[in-house]
Amino acid sequence: MTELDPVIHAPARLRIMTTLAEALEEGDEITFPLLQKLLDMTPGNLTTHLAKLETAGYVESTKTFAGRKPVTLVAITPQGRAAFRAYRTQLLELLGGSR
Repeated sequence: MTELDPVIHAPARLRIMTTLAEALEEGDEITFPLLQKLLDMTPGNLTTHLAKLETAGYVESTKTFAGRKPVTLVAITPQGRAAFRAYRTQLLELLGGSR
């Protein structure tokens, strides 16, 4: 049996990956505050989990400005989408279901 990806398997990171994979089209980004609101997570908790996902190459963050205000944008990478699809397939197989 294949082991589930431990980077994605943590509940908070699974929620992040599910939200990004379902809410964003290829190449789209979401602002950090909107993602935080959707997930109902504290800024520190979200930052910690995004850092782990970013280290794995599953998400990327871009810091920019909207006027004079700093904005952080978050996107799922192609590698992250592939890892999430593989995770989902493995989980469904483990549970005895199919896609």
